[in-house]
Amino acid sequence: MSLEDYERHFDSLNSDLGGGSVVSERSASSTFYGEEEKLHYIPIRILGRGAFGEATLYRRTEDNSLVVWKEVELNSLSEKDRRDVMNEISILSILEHNNIIAYFNHFMDKNTLFIELEYCNGGNLYDKINQRKGKLFSEDVVIWYLYQIASAVAHIHKAGILHRDIKTLNIFLTKTDLIKLGDYGLAKKLDSEFSMAETCVGTPYYMSPELCQGAKYNFKSDIWAMGCVLFEVLTLTRTFDATNPLNLCVKIVQGNWTMEVNSDVYSPELIKLVYECLDKDPAKRPTGDQILDQPFISCRRQELEERVALLNSAMKRPKLSTVTDTPVAVVTTRSREVYFWGGGKFTPQKMDAFKGGSSAQHVCAGESHFAVVSVEKELYTWANVQGGAKMVGQLGHGDQASYRQPKKVEKLQGKAIRQVACGADFTACVTDEDQMYMFGSDYYGCIGVEGEHGMEILEPVLLEFFEERPVRQVSCGDNHVVVLTQSGDIYSWGCGEYGRLGLECEDDFNSPMQVEIPKGATISSVSCGSDGTFFLTEAGKVLACGNNEFNKLGLNQGITGLKNHPGEAFQGIPYITTLTLAKQLSRFKIQAIAPGKTHTAAVDGRGRLITFGCNKYGQLGVKDFKKHQGVQVLVGPFGGKIVTKVSCGDGFTIAATEDNQIFAWGNAGNGRLGMPADKGFGSEVCPAMPRPIFGSLHHVPDLSCRGWHTIIIMEKVLNSKTIRSNSSGLSVGLDQEASTSTVDLDIEPGSETECRDRGLGGTMEDHTEECFMGTPMMSANQTGDSSCPLWLRKELEDAEFIPMPDNSDLPSPDQLPSFSDSVTLPYEELKELKAAAAAVSFNTGLSTKRMDWDKVNGDDSCKKGQPGSCCEASSEVLQLRETVARQEMRIEMLEKQIDEQKKENERLLSAMNRLTLQDAGCDSNSHSDRTPCDGRGRGGGFSNHGGRSAGAGV
Repeated sequence: MSLEDYERHFDSLNSDLGGGSVVSERSASSTFYGEEEKLHYIPIRILGRGAFGEATLYRRTEDNSLVVWKEVELNSLSEKDRRDVMNEISILSILEHNNIIAYFNHFMDKNTLFIELEYCNGGNLYDKINQRKGKLFSEDVVIWYLYQIASAVAHIHKAGILHRDIKTLNIFLTKTDLIKLGDYGLAKKLDSEFSMAETCVGTPYYMSPELCQGAKYNFKSDIWAMGCVLFEVLTLTRTFDATNPLNLCVKIVQGNWTMEVNSDVYSPELIKLVYECLDKDPAKRPTGDQILDQPFISCRRQELEERVALLNSAMKRPKLSTVTDTPVAVVTTRSREVYFWGGGKFTPQKMDAFKGGSSAQHVCAGESHFAVVSVEKELYTWANVQGGAKMVGQLGHGDQASYRQPKKVEKLQGKAIRQVACGADFTACVTDEDQMYMFGSDYYGCIGVEGEHGMEILEPVLLEFFEERPVRQVSCGDNHVVVLTQSGDIYSWGCGEYGRLGLECEDDFNSPMQVEIPKGATISSVSCGSDGTFFLTEAGKVLACGNNEFNKLGLNQGITGLKNHPGEAFQGIPYITTLTLAKQLSRFKIQAIAPGKTHTAAVDGRGRLITFGCNKYGQLGVKDFKKHQGVQVLVGPFGGKIVTKVSCGDGFTIAATEDNQIFAWGNAGNGRLGMPADKGFGSEVCPAMPRPIFGSLHHVPDLSCRGWHTIIIMEKVLNSKTIRSNSSGLSVGLDQEASTSTVDLDIEPGSETECRDRGLGGTMEDHTEECFMGTPMMSANQTGDSSCPLWLRKELEDAEFIPMPDNSDLPSPDQLPSFSDSVTLPYEELKELKAAAAAVSFNTGLSTKRMDWDKVNGDDSCKKGQPGSCCEASSEVLQLRETVARQEMRIEMLEKQIDEQKKENERLLSAMNRLTLQDAGCDSNSHSDRTPCDGRGRGGGFSNHGGRSAGAGV
């Protein structure tokens, strides 16, 4: 089947379901096969500045992930350096491993190259070692680090790549202690007191003896550097130290390390491995695979592999581009600010603490406190109370002080917080590892640890119950907690009054209890009100349990067919203890639901706003203060608008729309609406119609209300720039200028680290001055004992790239030192060959050795600038191969989409048949049975509560 046939077949499948074309099934900014795919980025802060540009942290808006852009100013590069840059990109693009910094993309903007890389939020191993303050790592931690580093090194060696720059500054970590080996230093921590001591990197601490002696070196040189890193982890000191480079080289050659590893702390097997890696004879050093086969690692290898895979899967990583051509990058600078109001504060209060790397990503309000998760996954809390009332641990700072300014929860340092939820006087948070921590009042058992820590938990405690049940989402009511796990199970605990836990009773529980989910329902999110709970299904239906006063759960049902029925035409359900379908919302496909104290707001799939519940203060937004039994779809100011965020507090509602407007209505007392009394919105006035607040247009990434408090993140676009690269692959000519917009970015320079890394990953950088032990190193042409020899500098600049031979009889790693010159080429020559024949090499399987043989036989006319028919033919062949590769990729994607569409068709057909049968059953029983036909026998549930409510006088 041809490409056109696939496209027609896929379009026909979509048309059968009322869908659009292939393109319409994707985002409006993403198209296929040579057309543009737009990726949107927001700069957060500058991480560091190198010799040719900056490293900047960005947030990609499509998936809310963090990435690093390494900027390379091409004007300052020589032709050789330009080839080096593209060679490094080529190497990065083929390295895919859980312990290696991932390459995602690259963009050209005039004479500036931007390389998009993975971001590690935990700093580097150098900082980690210095932060120990002399306290040794445990052996388990050392083995964990060793396994990850060895896995990365073994992988790059199998790919035929010699790293040449393994050091603690190039080994990055996430907050979950996942290690990523970087080819060049990017994400340097700026908040460490140790960072500035070695910002001028280039001292040869990790150089092998053979490199110091000017001899040829190979993969075993990386093993030496890895041994130096492991030695530092074990001793917290450098393996070799000296006052100048020449003395350091002498110590390295002699094997005169600074100290011995403590045999009282670490096992003999681990110590022996370190010294084997530091053997002066390269042939005696183990390979990466041999390190992984060590008994003390191999016995735990499966466990370590699973842990690495789990931590990687938990990371929010960018989605790779699905198009074959280079996408368009849209960089937008925005001002992101956090405001809160209410509780006596009539005007929005701006929080200056949240900017740059600490800008807010997620916010939540409690009865008396606030919580914010920053873009770098750190949790901040503070209080808003009158009279300096004491806290009961809901801030998690280890005391009862009511901090008025945001303060980082130090006990969660090193944990990447993904989500936070606030109760009346307690807090819950979920990490990237899907684990859950809680702190605050345990009066109703909300902490979920059965009272073993007392009534007030002042610091975060891990809920061990969920260590084997990864948490997807948590929601907190005033006095209860509901959790949705990654497997789709629901657990609840805390106060059980009115059946808010969904456990078919009103008992309190101080540990998680599993909630029975109706058969056929798949829960996508949970939302707790003050004394009730909503469960949203993947199909957009709403289940609820708890207190239904004012019909705030939407459970009341219309009564029809009764003659002379006195009073209202609704059957009131005061409360319910099991998960029950909110039938008044059944005609909508609900996307989000926001319960308040006495009313609820929801947003459907079309972006419409729906409200129900108490309307005493006009909080339903329907122009009046009357009682409304059903659900209301708001039109008025929302006519034609798409609502993106909504939250409900105590008698008021706040919503944000897609066109960047923010509306508020309902009870304006005590500053609930963020409007001062002299503006006509004081305690006496309660607007029953949504009215815009904030004079200028703002986008709202997140919003939260509880009680009389509101907290909101607001963004305002400052300017935007489109980077439309002309490149169609990695072999782009760097002297080409790309067409870009003329709007300049207005990035505020933050704290910067002057890291003078020349290029993208050499063993030693070529500087006028090098920092060494806090003292500038002398230049190569100076005399004296501290001068760095010319041969050493040249050796570092011309360091070798050693490819793996393509023939079947590969030598073992132990035989690598005996490679002949025909296989081990000088680094510069090999890069020229690779740049000229990369596409042919990868597509046809031609080996680097074969290309070298052609060069030896004098076939280098193209290199000397004498174009011939071979060049033209090669160019045409390359173009044809690229075209075929793109079409094959396109066909493969279409095949996958066709299979998925067939499955979706079958699922929809099955669902339609079930609905037809259910409707037929309902029609046959409608005249003989007044109980609503539910398909799950819920009518009995209503009658039971009807009897109980009669006793309650309802």
